[in-house]
Amino acid sequence: MLSSRAYEHYSHSELLLRLTALLEMLSPLWRLRTFDCSDLPWAEHFPELACVVNAINDDELDNIDANSERLLRTLLPALKADLAQADTAFDEYGLESLLGICLPRPLPVQSLNIDDKELAHFSAHIKGRKWQQITDFVLALPFASSPECEANSAELGHISPESVVSQSETSPSVLEWCAGKGHLGRLLAKSTGLPVVSLEWQQALCDAGESFAQRWQLPQEFICGDAFNAPTELFTGSSHAVALHACGDLHISLLKQGAKAGMNSISISPCCYHLIRDNQYQPLSVAAKATGFELSKQELQLPLQHSVIASDTANLLRNKEMAWRLGFDRLQREVRNEDTYLPLPTIKQSQLSGSFTEFVRWGAQRKQLELPSGLEVAGYEAIGTARLGLVRRLDLVAHLLRGPLEHWLLLDRVCFLEEQGYEVNIRAFCDQSVTPRNALIQARKTQA
Repeated sequence: MLSSRAYEHYSHSELLLRLTALLEMLSPLWRLRTFDCSDLPWAEHFPELACVVNAINDDELDNIDANSERLLRTLLPALKADLAQADTAFDEYGLESLLGICLPRPLPVQSLNIDDKELAHFSAHIKGRKWQQITDFVLALPFASSPECEANSAELGHISPESVVSQSETSPSVLEWCAGKGHLGRLLAKSTGLPVVSLEWQQALCDAGESFAQRWQLPQEFICGDAFNAPTELFTGSSHAVALHACGDLHISLLKQGAKAGMNSISISPCCYHLIRDNQYQPLSVAAKATGFELSKQELQLPLQHSVIASDTANLLRNKEMAWRLGFDRLQREVRNEDTYLPLPTIKQSQLSGSFTEFVRWGAQRKQLELPSGLEVAGYEAIGTARLGLVRRLDLVAHLLRGPLEHWLLLDRVCFLEEQGYEVNIRAFCDQSVTPRNALIQARKTQA
């Protein structure tokens, strides 16, 4: 049922407009703070959907939520019935194709130009799933298997920040954005022979990356610097910029600075859209700005609420933590006599092996909340467990829109690059089982 047809039938700007209409039409289902809800606030306008979601067994909620196709199959008929009853002209928005929107599938994966035995040593210190993401990303890049790579590698020598510009005039070079230890750049340097400049703001990570590169005698150099204020020479001196899962404003900074400098090509896989400095999302493209569509930081987290790799144990712990937080939430509202949410900081997993009473005391201490003497804490655990069922159902319905919302955000980036004179395509670089953040935006400069 999930399909990439929408990407095939519409231009990027047209698809962005259609997704805007869908998200606004169904905004009651996803623009809500679930911890503040005591019922399904949209039930009056979506009675069939409310009936279906209330009938789902608690044990099935996580399984349905983890499978986007099953989620759509479970909720779509009821949603269609409610919209038809309300005489909403949803057909023009292509309800099913937009709710089930997915990226074009990855291109056939080739093999890296590295000996298998050598590759095993090269990847030994990187966790398997992360290594799979890196290799799939590299293999999806247009220049990674380019026939001129070997020829270029024979001519490449030592790189320094000062030599980036001069080298780029005679051979391709790569800028790795928010590099960390430079795993991505190191694989690019190893498999293509191209020089790589890796930008990272933490000196310790730069030092570790430099050590790896020297050990393998690779044409990779590290620059310790701020991604929000990177030297112009990094962009004018590189022909291709890459960023794998750079968060929020970090990858936005690359797009803005790279486009302004007129880089030849940019390849990014966005992540963590909510990690922005502004309180509200600031659209990049003229097309997105024209819609007037607004998003808060909280709403920007919706696309990230998708885990296809969590184990049963992880799900149980997550639900236990959420029930405890909901129980504490009810308690703190009554103790403070104030019906507002009071967020708690992240807890250690080990705290979940203790008691709910210990959790409450920890939360009260962190929020400087004085608990009345003789307060019966145990009853609030049961309240939290009961509220958990409601919150999980609210989240389940909201998650029907997480795909369309993420695609809206991706298309804002695509349209921005097109408006800056780039030819842009977007596709999945790996399967969702490897990472739900599997979008790859590739842009090539075509206009002055």
